[in-house]
Amino acid sequence: MSLNFAIVGCGSIAERHAIQITANGGRLIACCDILLEKAAAFGEKHHIPFYISMDAMMKNDEIEVVSICTPNGLHAEHSIVAFNALKHVVCEKPMALNVEDCLAMIAAAETKNKKLFMVMQNRFNPPVVELKKIIVKGLLGTIYNVQLSCFWNRNSDYYKNSKWKGTKQLDGGILYTQFSHFIDILLWLFGEVEKVNAVVQNFNHSEIEIDDSGIVLLKFKNNILCTINYSINAFEKNYEGSLTVIGEKGIFKIGGQYLNKIEHYNIKNYTPENIAEDRLVNDYGNYTGSMSNHNLVYENVINVFNNKAQIATTGLEGMKTVQLIENIYQNTGWE
Repeated sequence: MSLNFAIVGCGSIAERHAIQITANGGRLIACCDILLEKAAAFGEKHHIPFYISMDAMMKNDEIEVVSICTPNGLHAEHSIVAFNALKHVVCEKPMALNVEDCLAMIAAAETKNKKLFMVMQNRFNPPVVELKKIIVKGLLGTIYNVQLSCFWNRNSDYYKNSKWKGTKQLDGGILYTQFSHFIDILLWLFGEVEKVNAVVQNFNHSEIEIDDSGIVLLKFKNNILCTINYSINAFEKNYEGSLTVIGEKGIFKIGGQYLNKIEHYNIKNYTPENIAEDRLVNDYGNYTGSMSNHNLVYENVINVFNNKAQIATTGLEGMKTVQLIENIYQNTGWE
């Protein structure tokens, strides 16, 4: 069965969604953006009708799935509009900027009996998949410590031409916009968090309302200790996105800029498979984002409808990521 998709929000990431919708056998049949020039350019490029009103686009009964590619703070509003119009939703990260909005999204999906897919494509990175297998098999024994390092670059040019990036209302903070993929992976690998302490700061971006750096200390319910050191002040370009896990029976480090290669391992009686570095990233011209695994996200979406597969990242999982990020910011004393 070929599914009919529409995209809301015709910014940078929307193009990635459009490509992968069609590449995985879906049909992109409409798009929407409140800026006419963006909607028109996107619609003309993909030979589809374009709208400047989401409500108007939702009247198209042929649309079955809506991909939400709007600013963070609008994800809940736009998802709920789609659910109320009896459409399924694929929502870009983060799910929302607070747990209340996430719960409203989940409730709307359940009320209308529609599916909610969260875009957390870094779960599909081959080194991350390998680490998940290692943990599930218990090959590291008791896990003691985890270190997550996220050192990227987002300079003033990234923010100056945007009305929403860098704002508390629509961006929320760099843990939402840049690093929510990494927070999701922590929860996916190590479970729920018991205690949070953090400090955040803005060193170098006076033009924005949010943090540009932070240090976080987490204690998971299974007693794992985790530190997160993150910044968008890496000189000139992204430097590192790494995850080090220290356990009773070994150590495993995923590195590169995007958790895209195995940098070190020493595990008792175990050698990981020969995994090539994943080099595909979301390239936006002047900067790069996370790994470009949207193909696997949409492969999952199609398989859920056609082959009764399980949703790769559910709304509940998306909410837990938002809950932890919200908790981190609430435990900084940062205004």
